[in-house]
Amino acid sequence: MTETAGQSYLTQAAYDRLKAELADLSGPGRTEIARKIEAARLEGDLRENGGYHAAKDEQGKMEARIRQLTHLLDRATIGETPPDDGIVEPGMVVTVEMFGEEETFLLGSREITDDSMHVFSEQSPIGSAVNGLQVGDVATYSAPNGKQIEVKILHTRPYES
Repeated sequence: MTETAGQSYLTQAAYDRLKAELADLSGPGRTEIARKIEAARLEGDLRENGGYHAAKDEQGKMEARIRQLTHLLDRATIGETPPDDGIVEPGMVVTVEMFGEEETFLLGSREITDDSMHVFSEQSPIGSAVNGLQVGDVATYSAPNGKQIEVKILHTRPYES
């Protein structure tokens, strides 16, 4: 799968889930928050109105999530489950050896999974270092502190939601 800068891999299920969340936030969510703000505004002095400030904060968070989802969905690459062929690519769960220990993570967007699995995007330092490699390959990437970190691909499998 070819990726261009700024794109993230999403499964069809993740794309559909995020699209539904965006529709809910953009429609009923905005209507509900506007109702809360108006109700709080009618209570009087806005400077000391905790309900008004809480509703405005909630609105800001919701609008930020709407922007995030819009950006992600506009730039997403929707993919089928990759083949179980030992090659690291978006949508694969990868087990690597780093610092003498095993680490397992999903290569793709955090939005693919809602469990506690570690996720690295294809654009992250480790993600771009291992993307396209296969079991047995060794790669090196630069950590944020400048250290070179060596990783060995031990196992890959397609992610199943």
